[in-house]
Amino acid sequence: MNAPTTSSCVKHLAELVRNSERTVALTGAGISVPSGIPDFRTPGEGLWEKVDPMKVATIDAFHRDTRAFWDFYRPRFDLLGDKVPSAGHRALAELEERGLLDAVITQNIDRLHSAAGTRELIEVHGSIATSSCTSCGCTWQLDQVADLFDPDGIATCTSCLGKVKPDVVLFGEMLPVAAIERARELAETADLMLCVGSSLEVFPVAGLPELTLEAGGRVAILTIGPTPYDGAAEVRLDGDVAEVLPALVAAL
Repeated sequence: MNAPTTSSCVKHLAELVRNSERTVALTGAGISVPSGIPDFRTPGEGLWEKVDPMKVATIDAFHRDTRAFWDFYRPRFDLLGDKVPSAGHRALAELEERGLLDAVITQNIDRLHSAAGTRELIEVHGSIATSSCTSCGCTWQLDQVADLFDPDGIATCTSCLGKVKPDVVLFGEMLPVAAIERARELAETADLMLCVGSSLEVFPVAGLPELTLEAGGRVAILTIGPTPYDGAAEVRLDGDVAEVLPALVAAL
């Protein structure tokens, strides 16, 4: 039997979306790669190939050596700050606008789903959109953070001189309770979950497709590289999500 073509898989996926009453998207770093943002784990290219996350991206590292933390994160702010949504981000926003997508759950911190126009967005790993003082809780928008750095390269609160941290979830921190509970609720009630640009390896988010499957829903996977759910996927596409998602919109 011949393997299904990309076009036939897109048509099948369009049929699933059309017939679904509750569709949810779960996105990872792969949807932002076309926007010029490197992912984390691609051999030879991923961010963690060059930097040990346990040395710079943990909450302990932030408190132990705040300057080294910001030496890593400050260039990332510059990298992410001028990026624009990919065709994949815009396609998901259009699906929501047309009433075909209930929500987007994302592992990404880059704000691109919001920039694309997605309204029902659950950012389970936080966002670089704001940074907050770890002592008094004062918050600053992304474009204000540059003014907070002291001569040592540490972002410092203007009110209490406490240390300022991006509002992203670092290794060693708990996910925002409200966000992960909302993500689980969406997964458990979804007829269809679109898993886009994620290797589905980082828990607890990686367990969300299982909740959909256990509740009788279906899972479609659109990502490059294997995932633990490939065998259970109703549709499996490994093309460029910036091409596949617009093709899906066009097929609806």
